[in-house]
Amino acid sequence: MIMIGPPGAGKGTQAERVAAERGVPKISTGDILREAIHQGNPLGLRAKSTVEQGELVRDDLIIGIVKERLNRPDARQGFVLDGFPRTVVQAKALDEILAGRDPLIIVEIVVPHDELVRRMTSRRICGECGATAGPADVKCRLCGGELVLRSDDGNSEVMDRRLQVYAQQTEPIVNYYRKRSTFRSIDGTQTPDRVADAMAAAIDSALETTRSSS
Repeated sequence: MIMIGPPGAGKGTQAERVAAERGVPKISTGDILREAIHQGNPLGLRAKSTVEQGELVRDDLIIGIVKERLNRPDARQGFVLDGFPRTVVQAKALDEILAGRDPLIIVEIVVPHDELVRRMTSRRICGECGATAGPADVKCRLCGGELVLRSDDGNSEVMDRRLQVYAQQTEPIVNYYRKRSTFRSIDGTQTPDRVADAMAAAIDSALETTRSSS
């Protein structure tokens, strides 16, 4: 399955919960890119300036990352994608990658602009490994490192630019998927637990649709 929603909508938090509850891997392109940037490897160096300016990383780089990851054995029985696809080109590439596998479930998380800005100004990551922190975390859950504000969240112009990029390039994906029987939309302004309940209901509904059509 994939989750669609703007930066700050809570896709990462919900993706972790769904993956844990369903026993499938959570695959976050954002985490992969931030780790690469932190480590300074070739991919990270190529993506660093793009991410910091609030732009989307080139389709060919992201598609290559996702294709390699989804072909690993642990993803063959299912997965939760967070942060991909972000363009219609990526969505079409994902359809090609998943040809012959189970139907894709798509859940859109809807959150108003003002709430997104409020959330984005308070997001933190680990200064050591780059992992995303939860709202109640004091230290990194993975390595115990200190938490810092994300560099791409600390600048209001960058935040506005990221939301503009989403509106221009990512929202068309909703139109690409909307007519599919496995597309669902939920209210992301609720508490995390209520969003999780809505997410579970949406997934179960989509799964039932795939079973009844097979």
